Amino acid sequence: MRELVTLRAMQSSAADLTLLTSLLADLRADSGTLHAIGADGVLHLRCAIGIPQPVLDIVRTVPIGKGMAGLAAERKCAVNSCNIQKDATGDVRPGARATGLAGSVAVPVLATDGRVLGVLGVATKAERTFTHDDECAIASRGRDFFDRA
Repeated sequence: MRELVTLRAMQSSAADLTLLTSLLADLRADSGTLHAIGADGVLHLRCAIGIPQPVLDIVRTVPIGKGMAGLAAERKCAVNSCNIQKDATGDVRPGARATGLAGSVAVPVLATDGRVLGVLGVATKAERTFTHDDECAIASRGRDFFDRA
């Protein structure tokens, strides 16, 4: 029920929620987010599962270069943390720590011309370093969100 409330609040489609649920199941992950780049150049939350409401309020919009999602968009490469609770790289913001999650990756979704379409984030409750193969699978599945749009 909480997922449906979140879905309505973000005005996401049922297809977005289905794709994200499927991806999380395949990766054995506990939570995920999808941000899409807006005409304003900012990432806008399009779909989320397993993210506490206070954190949703923080990540509803994310400037490029800020937090894991913003850095992934800026760098056009995945930002990966084995444990966001202990991360000392500076890539993890306090809002991410507030999720209570550990292993986390933010993967940019790129158009064929290299433009950033959005960022797909996946996280687990346990420590986990997502592999390069995981990152490629996430990016590939992420394109499914935008191919339908």
